[in-house]
Amino acid sequence: MKACTHCSLLTEKEQCPECKNPTSSNWSGLLIITNPDESEVARELGIKKAGEYALRVR
Repeated sequence: MKACTHCSLLTEKEQCPECKNPTSSNWSGLLIITNPDESEVARELGIKKAGEYALRVR
């Protein structure tokens, strides 16, 4: 898995399918958002779409 360098979305692609930025294999921490509308964590991090996210991307 790789993480987007901009939005931290986890994907297997070289380019993020959401924001089209490059991805990195150097990431840590896993955050799974199932309902971003009800999640305070998603609100704090600015996440608006359900999915798997990295907490830190380098």
